[in-house]
Parts: sequence; C-alpha cells; structure tokens
Amino acid sequence: TWHLKKIPQIVRERTFSLDSPKFEAKTKLELNSVCGIECQRQLPVPSLSDLKNLLSYETVFENGTRTLTEVSVLGAVLDPAANATTRGPSRRKRQIYGTDSRFSIYDKRFMTNFPFNTAVKISTGCSGILVSPRHVLTAAHCLHNGKDYVKGSKRLRVGLMKTKSRGNGRKRKETSDGMPSFQWTRVKSTHIPKGWFKGVSGDIALDYDYAVLELKRPHKRKYMELGISPTIKMMPGSMIHFSGFDNDRSGQLVYRFCSISDESNDLFYQYCDAEPGSTGSGIYLRLKEPNKKKWKRKIIAVYSGHQWVDINGEQQDYNVAVRITPLKYAQICFWIHGNDENCTQG
Repeated sequence: TWHLKKIPQIVRERTFSLDSPKFEAKTKLELNSVCGIECQRQLPVPSLSDLKNLLSYETVFENGTRTLTEVSVLGAVLDPAANATTRGPSRRKRQIYGTDSRFSIYDKRFMTNFPFNTAVKISTGCSGILVSPRHVLTAAHCLHNGKDYVKGSKRLRVGLMKTKSRGNGRKRKETSDGMPSFQWTRVKSTHIPKGWFKGVSGDIALDYDYAVLELKRPHKRKYMELGISPTIKMMPGSMIHFSGFDNDRSGQLVYRFCSISDESNDLFYQYCDAEPGSTGSGIYLRLKEPNKKKWKRKIIAVYSGHQWVDINGEQQDYNVAVRITPLKYAQICFWIHGNDENCTQG
C-alpha cells in the first residue's frame, strides 16, 4: 500500500541572478569515480544547514539567463541511520546482465497509452517522464556535468511520442519499421538542485542527480504522479519498472522490470538491463491506494544510469537510481506547483 507521509516544507528565501552558463560541457551518459555503495555507508548525515545548501537550486531559462534560489527547509527529520544499506549479492557484469530481459514496445496501443506514454525523449540523448501537464522529471547529468551545462541544453527540447496526425484527426501511420515518431516541444526553464554541483561536495553527488524541465506549452496526456520511495521490503517482490529510449535500440521505447539488490537512504542499486539513453527514466511502482481497492502507479526514483565507482581503490560498475525521499518529493513538488501548499502529503 502507498503510505501517506508528512512532507518537509521547502520555502523560497531569495533569488539571485547569475552569469549566463557557457553551455560548453560534453554530455556524458556514463559517470566515473562517483561515491559507491561502500562510500555511501560512510557519508555523514547532512545537517539542516547542509540541506539548505544542497536543496537550493539553479534555474536556467530558455533565453540563457540563470538564477540561484536559496531555500530553507522546515520539518525535516534527520535520520542518523540514514545511510545504512542492506547488503545484497556482490556485483556481476555490466549493463546487460546475462540474458537481455528488456522488452521493445512496438504496439501503438501500448506505446501511446498509460503508463508507457509518460516516457519522453530529451534532446541531449536521455529519457524523462511526464510529471504534470507541463513538467518533465529527468537526471541532472543529462543537462549539467557538475561544472557547466552541456552543449545541447541551451536549446533543450522534449520529444513526446506522437499518436495522431494534425488536421484530419485520423491515427497517424506508423513508420514502416514500427518506430515511434516524436513531437518536439521547447523547454522554458530547467531546475537543478545545488547538491548536484561539484562545488558543493567536491565530487559529483549522485544523491542529487535529478532535474525538472518546464515545457513551453502544456501537453494533454496522462502523466505519472510522484510517490515517496518505500524501502525494498515494502515493494511487491522488490520489483521496479521503467521505460526509456536505449541507444542500442534506436527510436524504440524499451520497457524493463527487475528487483533491487541494495539500497541506501538516497539510492537504489539494481541489475536492470539498460543501455545509455534510458538515463533519466522515471522508475515506478504499482501499489494499492490507502483504504481503496484501486491500484496506482507512482514514480519513486529517477534512473541515473550505469555508473563506474571507486570501491576499495578499484573501479566497479552498477546501475543506480536516485530515490524520491520526502525531501526530494518536497522539492520536485515545489518546482511543479511554485508553492508548497500542494505538497504537504506524499
């Protein structure tokens, strides 16, 4: 069951103008030398002042201007056991583990209906998920490498899978190979938490690898609601699901599900088969609504992709997702609604 949780408040304190970004960074769909499972276990719990710094955020607008918004955090519960992880099996191969268990969705009836129609393509080469009539959730590193914004993020666009042709209202013919075609929409503004920037932590902080894009025009599709990420024990079969546009299956929507092997307070570690391009996909669960017989899918994490990390001086790899904690729920909800009134219960 989805359990209601009281959400901390994110309150905007003040906003400053910053210099326009250079937009010169290269897009990297794989990250190296980030803090891995062992490193996560040793991280101190952030203090309230740390949280204010990590959850302050940059906004980049379509015209290239940039602001920094400082926030204060009310009602946050600081858990001293936050970074304890459950030890799972030791690491195996690479992005595809044994038999490739991904499904390409070819049938338009599935592709253009919920939940698959919530998956979108980002023009920098990543995936994302619709979270409101005009907002998309994706991974921060699809737009920013920790020091600068990537080249393609200056004129950022989001591709939604097309369902109908304009004008006559008839269903659009599929391309001969059954690939989806995209309707591209410009992005009006982009929000990235300050926790992602290297200047804050001295290294890329995977915990904050998420961003929200505001579209220039609203879409009229069903979107996926946000949920608070439960622990592995509270998931049916510890299973997660996500769909994205993997590079090795060009133009195809690729769906997969798998079980989570390990977790920290902010991250899930799993063996979901995935290739670059699916980075930024929304990971979702289907649980029962409280006191109802209805089932509901909600996004509980953002797929951060295939990562190389230093573990005991050696480079090892895994697939990782950033969990939507109550604090992150508060921030993403605040970005979507512009206030915290709609974000008190998660």
